[in-house]
Amino acid sequence: MITDETKRQILETIEKIEALLDPVWLKEHEDAVKALESKTLNPDFWKSPDSKETLKLLSMTKKEIAKFKQLETVKNDLNTLLELYEEAEEHLDKEAQEVLFDANKLVKEFEIERFLSEPYDDLNAFVSFSSGAGGVDAQDWTEMLLKMYLRFFEKKGFEAKIIDQTVGEEAGIKSATVYVKGEFAYGLLKGESGVHRLVRISPFDANRRRHTSFALVEVVPDLGEVEDIEIDEKDLKIEIFRASGHGGQNVQKVETAVRITHIPTGITATCQDERSQTQNKAMAMKILKSRLMLLEKKKQEETLKGLKGAFRSIEWGNEIRSYVLQPYKLVKDHRTGVEIGNVDEVLEGELDEFIWAYLKSKK
Repeated sequence: MITDETKRQILETIEKIEALLDPVWLKEHEDAVKALESKTLNPDFWKSPDSKETLKLLSMTKKEIAKFKQLETVKNDLNTLLELYEEAEEHLDKEAQEVLFDANKLVKEFEIERFLSEPYDDLNAFVSFSSGAGGVDAQDWTEMLLKMYLRFFEKKGFEAKIIDQTVGEEAGIKSATVYVKGEFAYGLLKGESGVHRLVRISPFDANRRRHTSFALVEVVPDLGEVEDIEIDEKDLKIEIFRASGHGGQNVQKVETAVRITHIPTGITATCQDERSQTQNKAMAMKILKSRLMLLEKKKQEETLKGLKGAFRSIEWGNEIRSYVLQPYKLVKDHRTGVEIGNVDEVLEGELDEFIWAYLKSKK
């Protein structure tokens, strides 16, 4: 037999596999293989400049179908284990865990190939936070969001470093930027770009009234040392200032923080966490170039939205997700319809359900 915990894990994995085994997806890919194979039979196929690309696409599509069918086999194996659980007297837990390990590895590979295959998905990311409408409540909410994502990064095993932060006068933060390093960091986080709305009884209101606050999250891929984009020095405004923060020896003492503004577009990038002004300038320029590269490569607004999130007013009506603490507790994603009642768990960084629902909705 197998333990109840292993049985629960098996049922959970079967549910994941069933969500991936879309018959419509399979038919579309099998039809694509037939069309590509038919194309290769054309006598002039090898003269075509895109023949190599066609063969590459054919091979990749066949591999995806093979993995799909492999998932079907694994699902059947897991169902067989459940039947053995009911019948067998010998201890099968070790064998079951081995099958589970292989199954979950395959599920992860399939999810990555299917939902994280867009350009830049495998890159590191810069995640920026800006407070919006709501005054001190909005600044407090922005800090709550920052902490929520830092917990999420930790759970994912990502390396996260706050490279810029401006604190609020009374509480919270006005803005912050985090550099996130990890496998498919940008791909997982890109759907988090947008306005996040909080509804709660304000801890800053003596009359204990309910307030609505807004904060903007923006996710940009780290395009590395961008060589193929030239920036005229005359188009840059470089400001050097003292780092702001909650304390520390360098705060308000040495001007090491750097803000660079690209005058023609108004795009800015700031860094204040590195040890020297030179390092801060280099990091700020890296962020700026990544943002400008996106603008250069994706000039159409709708395409740009898919890469770095829409530039939206940080106020009512533009939110992608609402977090309600009073009069009831609920987090709702307005794009996918996913709702979670355990708000505390979400604020502790449990975001997978929202993230994967968004990625799957885009396929």
